[in-house]
Amino acid sequence: MQNKKLLAVLPILTVSLLLLLSTTTNAQKISSAGYTITSADTENGIIALSKEKWRWMADKQVDTLNMLFNTKSVFVHMGGSWGKDRELEVIRTGSIHYKHADIQQTSVQIIDNTAIVLTQIRLLAVVGGNEVTNPFIVTEVYINNKNAWQLGSLSFTRTLGQ
Repeated sequence: MQNKKLLAVLPILTVSLLLLLSTTTNAQKISSAGYTITSADTENGIIALSKEKWRWMADKQVDTLNMLFNTKSVFVHMGGSWGKDRELEVIRTGSIHYKHADIQQTSVQIIDNTAIVLTQIRLLAVVGGNEVTNPFIVTEVYINNKNAWQLGSLSFTRTLGQ
């Protein structure tokens, strides 16, 4: 009889445990103020945020990126530099389609309310209708304002790697 009770409760316990684990490991949420990292491990939370940003860019999730990008954010590309509104337009229209960022290495340094992320990637993108792959070191600067992180700068530096 007790085995039957245990078997009946087991699925509920399993689901509860999975929900608990998914909400405690780098639990995060995005709002109009920015991205909130509720994990005690801020560095891993920032790295997770950076990875999510690449997915949002690939999926052209402009509304989510609009909340992540600070109003005064700047973007430096091989072909020029511009602000938030133009970057969102570039992503929305597909002028640059960030199809896939193969992340090879990531590091983060937190200085007061600023996180500097250096990521070595191979970026598969469509630029001007042409699919291109380039190796980059990408510098991302995130600013923490009242526990909400926003991207202040994103810069691409092309490397000589393959």
